[in-house]
Amino acid sequence: MRSRISILLSVAIATPALAQIGAIGQVLPGVTQPAERVLGGTLETVDRTLGTGVDATTRTVRSAAALAQARIDRLGDLVRRNPAAIERDADGNPARKGELLLVSPDQGALDAARQLGFAVLAEERLDTLDLSVTRLSVPRGMALAQAQALLRKAVPDAALAADTLNFPSGSAAPARGREGKASPPLPPVATPVGVIDGAPGRAIPLEAIRGFAPGAPAPGDHGSAVVSLLRRAGVQRVLVADVYGAGPAGGNALAIAQAMDWLMGRGVRVISISLVGPANGLLARATDAAQRRGAVIVAAVGNDGPAAPPAYPASYPGVLAVTGVDGRNRALIEAGRALHLDYAAPGADMRAMNAAGRLVPVRGTSFATPLVAARAANAMDARAALPAALDREGIDLGARGPDAVFGRGLICTICR
Repeated sequence: MRSRISILLSVAIATPALAQIGAIGQVLPGVTQPAERVLGGTLETVDRTLGTGVDATTRTVRSAAALAQARIDRLGDLVRRNPAAIERDADGNPARKGELLLVSPDQGALDAARQLGFAVLAEERLDTLDLSVTRLSVPRGMALAQAQALLRKAVPDAALAADTLNFPSGSAAPARGREGKASPPLPPVATPVGVIDGAPGRAIPLEAIRGFAPGAPAPGDHGSAVVSLLRRAGVQRVLVADVYGAGPAGGNALAIAQAMDWLMGRGVRVISISLVGPANGLLARATDAAQRRGAVIVAAVGNDGPAAPPAYPASYPGVLAVTGVDGRNRALIEAGRALHLDYAAPGADMRAMNAAGRLVPVRGTSFATPLVAARAANAMDARAALPAALDREGIDLGARGPDAVFGRGLICTICR
């Protein structure tokens, strides 16, 4: 049965329409439907289409394909709704309109860009990570994808990236199935944890918060849920970088890199990222620089199903990639994938705080991620080596030993 599912999923993953566009999360700025409604509607449509005469294997595969298609549809809707702020890059991913990024460029790359009609908008220094980012405006009248291809050909050795967007990987909204309860707080964890997300509501205590997008910090339900789960898992010192604010192009790669730099400068060594997006040259450099300086980065694999492209930053080497399970320790059907998988944690049949300070049902790998981050911080409190300490805590689920569904085990079972 398992091998049959793997073969059929391989076919779904290889479908051209599903493979052309980078990973997109469950919640998109500018899309008015709540994520859980989108997900629930997708699964309900699949159920109606399949009826009762289809076996479980076929149902699973078709559900995966439907989730991947829903992601493509949301992406198209996002771009159509925000033409002044967002356009597709050369790889088909949504990105900030009219801008490209050169990471720590030499003078030759800058001169080549100017000769092609690009203009320098600003240089952003990421001093803690020892990186610089030059923001370029594309030549007048040229589409972002065309400009990116042109500059990539002119300076093939430069670290060039579009300012691609990343999206939350879960919803603090009414969920299907069991609601679950809010567990009591766990023993205090002293090691600080940084969160790169939206801002939480005022009812949630923070050590520090800083905005990296227009209108930030702006409280939202997703960031509130993530931070409240961290607090409930015992973390006493939480620093939040709001990379969304109030604009449609929040969650961009530059904002996330700046957030990493700020958190590292504040002494944070555990960073929780419940966001997903495509591979990005700037984020790859920033993630590597943070890890070389001692950071443990924990990231969600997303909620676009196993037929979606790999999610980043979870797919970068060394990042702890996290999936979610429900109240019966079953893998979430909508869980996405990364190039590797480290751990599973509770991601459904539980509640967290929204921006108004109320406990609401949550679902998604977004909410499993802070629980693993909290346990990593707890291990740092005890001066235990990572990831070995988490490996010892993990409960083996599914196939014996590490696997592609649950990683190296279920973490924080008492955190639901």
